[in-house]
Amino acid sequence: MRAAVLTADQRGSTRAAAADRIPPTQAALADLSLLRPFERTAGDEFQGVVTDPAALAAAVERLLREDAWSIGIGIGTVEEPLPESTRAGRGPAYVHAREAVTAAKSAPWRLRVVGDDPGVRSLETALWLWAHVLGRRTPRGWEVTDLVEAGASYDQVARDLGITPSAVSQRAQAAGLVEGRRARELVTELVGGLLQDRER
Repeated sequence: MRAAVLTADQRGSTRAAAADRIPPTQAALADLSLLRPFERTAGDEFQGVVTDPAALAAAVERLLREDAWSIGIGIGTVEEPLPESTRAGRGPAYVHAREAVTAAKSAPWRLRVVGDDPGVRSLETALWLWAHVLGRRTPRGWEVTDLVEAGASYDQVARDLGITPSAVSQRAQAAGLVEGRRARELVTELVGGLLQDRER
């Protein structure tokens, strides 16, 4: 079975004052459709197994938004039957994820993708570009984006925030709302192509 193994390592966790971010982040990702849920693996790392492209994109977006993680994504096969525990799994995707999270610590946007398919480079490039959009987004930009992504119109957002529709439009543009949405769609499509069963 082909899958994506996502490993996230908390940055700066060795500092005495650093809070353990794994429990709240796991809780925030708990509603995603995962083959195996995110589990703490060792120290300040957690790992999950994903076969749903949209779920992988959503998980990466959350981690990039928190700006606290080195993110490694391994694309490849996992040995079956897959054990119940995420950290007990084996296979090339796990090996790739370990290589990716190690390399992510010195990579742009602290994110790397490693796999057995040339297409992983395109996915990594798309993720870096998406990360650039998200990295420029201010709290006000996220506020507008969250409301619009939840289905609110610009007029509704304006009423909720007590600002004009024109101000909502300006904040959405500055936040790269449209670009971020397109990037998520592209990442989802690329992941879907990489996870296709090649024997079909």
